[in-house]
Amino acid sequence: MLPDLTEALQRRKQENLYRTRPILEGPQAPHITIDGQNFLAFCSNDYLGLANHPALIAAATEGAQRYGVGAGASHLISGHSRAHHALEIALADYVGLARALLFSTGYMANMAVVTALVGREDTIFADRLNHASLNDAALLSRARFLRYPHLDLAALEKQLKTTQTRRKLVITDAVFSMDGDQAPIADLLALCQRFDAWLLLDDAHGFGVLDAQGRGSLYAHQEVDRTAPHLIYMATLGKAAGVSGAFVAASASVIETLIQHGRTYGYTTAAAPLLAHTLLTSLQLIKQDSWRREHLKQLITQLRQALQSLPWQLLPSNTPIQPLLVGENQQTMQLDQALRARGIWVPAIRPPTVPRGMARLRISLSAAHTEADVTQLSAALHELAGVLA
Repeated sequence: MLPDLTEALQRRKQENLYRTRPILEGPQAPHITIDGQNFLAFCSNDYLGLANHPALIAAATEGAQRYGVGAGASHLISGHSRAHHALEIALADYVGLARALLFSTGYMANMAVVTALVGREDTIFADRLNHASLNDAALLSRARFLRYPHLDLAALEKQLKTTQTRRKLVITDAVFSMDGDQAPIADLLALCQRFDAWLLLDDAHGFGVLDAQGRGSLYAHQEVDRTAPHLIYMATLGKAAGVSGAFVAASASVIETLIQHGRTYGYTTAAAPLLAHTLLTSLQLIKQDSWRREHLKQLITQLRQALQSLPWQLLPSNTPIQPLLVGENQQTMQLDQALRARGIWVPAIRPPTVPRGMARLRISLSAAHTEADVTQLSAALHELAGVLA
C-alpha cells in the first residue's frame, strides 16, 4: 500500500497540485513572517483586522483567568459555561433569529445541521460551488444528493418541483469562498417556502463584513424574511470575528433538534470558554467599528480599478474575496512564486478546490490593509503581466 501512496503523491506534485504548510511566525496581520521571510500578505480571512486586536487579547486573558483554558466536557455534560450561554444569546439577538447554538468549527456546524435534519428518506439540493463541508455533510446524511448549476434558480426550481420526499433541504454558501459572489438569498428563501423546504445558508464569509452593522448576508438584502421558519443560518467566528468557532441560528425547534441529535455537537468537548468570552468583545467591535467595513469597501474599489487592465480576469465580487482567474495550474504557480520573490503572499488556488482549468490567485483584503499595500500588490501584478502573460 505504501508504494501506491508514494506514487499518488508524486503524481500530485507533477500536476502542480501538491500542498505544503507554510509556518507563520507571530500573529495574523497584513505584514507577516512565513518560514523566516517577511511578506505583505493577502491570504487571510481576518477581514476586519481583529485577529490581533488588543481588546480581544485582553478579553482572552480575562477569560482564561475566569474559566481556565479547557472546557473539560461536552456541552451536554458539564462543558457548557456561562460564557458559551451568554454568547449564544448575544448572537441570536444580533442576527435576529430565535436561538443560536455554538460549534467548535463551521465544518462541524454544517455536519450537525444536515445530518440531524435529513436522512435516507429525504433530498438535499446544493449549489455546485458549495464549500466542501456542505458537500461532505450531504454525503454523510445518506439523503438523496442533487446539485444544481451555480446560482441557477431555474434548475433548482425544477428539481424542487419534481421531487417528492419526506423532507427537502437546500444548502448553499451565502458568499462563495473561492469566487466571492453572493447567493440570491431572498429568491432562494421564496423557493423554499413555496416548496416546503429548509434553506441552510453558510455565511462564513459574510458575517461581520456585509451590512452597515456587520450582521451578514441576511441584512445585506433587506427583503429577506428573517422570520421564515424555513431559514437556518450558519456563520463562522474565526474569519471577520477574528477568533474561532461557529454558530447556527434558527427557530427554537431546529436548535433544540441540533442539541438532541447533532452528533458533532453532543459528541465532542466544548470549545474553550475563554474563546466565547473573547467573542463577546469581538461582537461589540463588529457592531461599533463601522469604519472597518467602510475602509474595506474603499480597498475593494481601489483594487478592482487597479487590476481591470490585467490579462487575467478579475472575477466579479464586491466582497473581500477577489479572485484573479489564471486558468492552468502551472502559470498560476509561476505567478504565485514570482509574487513571493517580491515579498508578496497571495495563495494559488487549484483543483480540487476549484474546477479544472479554473486555477486562480485568491486575493483576500482586510481592513488592516492600507491603500499603499493595495498599490504595491497591483504594481507587482502589472509588472508580472508583461513577463508571464
